[in-house]
Amino acid sequence: MADVTPRELVIRTLRHEPTPRLPRQLWAGKLAESRYPAELAALRRDYPDDIRGPDIVLPPIEGMRGDPDAVGTYVDEWGCEFVTLEPYVMGEVKTAPLKDYATDLDRVRPPWAWVDIDPDPVNRSCAASDAFMLALAPIRPFERMQFLRGTEALMRDLYRDRNNLLKLRDRIHEWACALLEKWVRTDIDGIVWFDDWGTQTALLIRPALWRELFKPLYADYVRIIHAAGKFAFMHSDGYILDIYEDLIEIGLDAINSQLFCMPIETIGQRFAGRITFWGEIDRQHVLAFGTVDETRAAVRRVAAALYRGRGGVIAQCEFGPGARPDTVRAVFEEWERIGAEWQSAPRPAQPAG
Repeated sequence: MADVTPRELVIRTLRHEPTPRLPRQLWAGKLAESRYPAELAALRRDYPDDIRGPDIVLPPIEGMRGDPDAVGTYVDEWGCEFVTLEPYVMGEVKTAPLKDYATDLDRVRPPWAWVDIDPDPVNRSCAASDAFMLALAPIRPFERMQFLRGTEALMRDLYRDRNNLLKLRDRIHEWACALLEKWVRTDIDGIVWFDDWGTQTALLIRPALWRELFKPLYADYVRIIHAAGKFAFMHSDGYILDIYEDLIEIGLDAINSQLFCMPIETIGQRFAGRITFWGEIDRQHVLAFGTVDETRAAVRRVAAALYRGRGGVIAQCEFGPGARPDTVRAVFEEWERIGAEWQSAPRPAQPAG
């Protein structure tokens, strides 16, 4: 097993098989690259990623302008104008373009040009690497609906204007499925989409409403991805304990969520071994304000709840705003120790014969 490639390591982890160590991935934002270039380079040297993104060239969309990482305004591929107040920190849509369904819905134009990606750069980058190649799909149906409609208006629509809300949802979903159908024909190993569903203490909408309106979308994404023999990943911030079971039911392979917003031990009791936990360690408090020892203890807590020595956990850590080089390094050091401890632990004797 010592000669397992990073790609094989991740696949075994997703299949809940024994591995020689935990696979790892560092999410380093541009703010970290700007503030800590030397420390970040050392982290990448000492703990190289087992999961990487392929080269995907997205063509320009008419109307896009500005820089999403710079202070000022930025218009994205759907025509939503974001106002950014701090460099490298995602801005907010202050004026939603879909003010009135009657006059504005037909002006919502999905970025269809992004469906027609050139597969050659993708496949070349996959062939050139032994890492697990995970494509980040620009799919976020609930967030996109908020960007287009505005959060407050969308929340009203959930109860007062269901017909128009479904028209908007389905327009976004049609585009998302077409995008996935194209991307799964490349040589990538998996696809991830993002959609934030939690506050710090609860789901943003009732779980029953989520199951009615949004779970079918994610089920379609998983179906498309699995039909092509790929793996399905998802990220969602906040408290999402109420929908873990649903995500497992539709076949999601890996989830990146804010474990420290939820009772980690309860998550472990109910879901360990049934889905792969793709990180993470608390970036709101521990990585930003904790000591190195507190960071190590946080990793140990996650491992005690979720790791059984048979895959199911990816040592992911986000080096985002507020995080420090010493705490991020401590995350990977501690996961290495935990993996080594499992490798050296005595195995139960096999029955004779």
